[in-house]
Amino acid sequence: MMQHQLSIEARLRPEILERILRVVRHRGFQVCAMNMTSGENSDSINIAMTVASQRPVDLLSTQLSKLMDVATVHIQHQTTQQIRA
Repeated sequence: MMQHQLSIEARLRPEILERILRVVRHRGFQVCAMNMTSGENSDSINIAMTVASQRPVDLLSTQLSKLMDVATVHIQHQTTQQIRA
């Protein structure tokens, strides 16, 4: 599987993490690591996420950006190493 690092900025809502994780799972990606921090103002959060899949990460990025409370999704880094599961 290929690993991809995403940076997500979203509005702070109680359900936003659940929505993001649901999209990740439905699109066939596995979460390898995730870190959430408060944004510059108290109404936003920044999520750094490492996911793995054989699928192109653009499929996931496009779907995440369609979520109501997600402001931006950036693909930070695509590694070419494969992970054995």
